[in-house]
Amino acid sequence: MTIKVRLFARARDLAGADCVEVCVDAPATVGDVRKALLDHCPKLAPLGPHLFAAVNSSYADDLDVIPVGSEVAFFPPVSGG
Repeated sequence: MTIKVRLFARARDLAGADCVEVCVDAPATVGDVRKALLDHCPKLAPLGPHLFAAVNSSYADDLDVIPVGSEVAFFPPVSGG
């Protein structure tokens, strides 16, 4: 299945796009999408393990199954000052 992945902040900069599509086998987990994203955008590799994930605007864990038709987002941790 094709998953639309939205990227934010440094992840968007490294990927060169704010949105990419990746293909994964169903049923897919967030971890499956993370791996497919890193394969699709190798420049994200340094951030890969640190990216937070959200499915349909709710934080998600790598083991969470993604419902069909969902949007997945990845964003790096932020720090304030």
